[in-house]
Amino acid sequence: MIVTIDGPAGAGKSTAARWLADRLGFEFLDTGALYRAVTYAAVVAGVEPNDRPRLETLFASRKMLLDNGHVSIDGKDVSAEIRAPEITNRVRDYAELEVVRSFLTRRSRELAEGKDIVTEGRDQGTVVFPNAEVKFFVTASVEERAGRRLREFVKHGRPITFEQVLADQIERDRRDSERALSPLKKAEDAIEIDTTGLDMNEVVDALEILVRERMR
Repeated sequence: MIVTIDGPAGAGKSTAARWLADRLGFEFLDTGALYRAVTYAAVVAGVEPNDRPRLETLFASRKMLLDNGHVSIDGKDVSAEIRAPEITNRVRDYAELEVVRSFLTRRSRELAEGKDIVTEGRDQGTVVFPNAEVKFFVTASVEERAGRRLREFVKHGRPITFEQVLADQIERDRRDSERALSPLKKAEDAIEIDTTGLDMNEVVDALEILVRERMR
């Protein structure tokens, strides 16, 4: 069974997906780690985003695996390396490329084949797994999502105001929804879950009930 969780930034879908996979005994397909792995491979090989032919050759020659939260490229565990600041700062440069999204769509399907998985993103239920058995669209008010991100910034000692975070959140929503390639949108057969005012246990409780009903 494949369960997809899509939604805007700050809706809590990543945490919800991890917790739901754990409760169900499913695997969690960490698409964020895959995008980081692709970025890492390109940066290490010195391939810039505008060099499509070399990117295609690079991806065709690399074997990327996910196993219990660990990411490997050609047998080397790069779980720590892909989260280095210099890689984080480059992910956006590569993540919006058609060649990257096409490659990772294929790779995600290969990794999920024959397995029970939970995956999250902005196009998992619409593009990557359009035939998933259960699809969720997890959202929350823009103010709620901005508040969550502000608390994360404060936790990590980053000085920023709520007004700044809110403005950034609104702009991020606009960009994600208006992208020409894999825009953020709710799949027609997705179940929408509004997490405004809910804690994560309440969110995952609701998701788990719905998935188990479908499993029966």
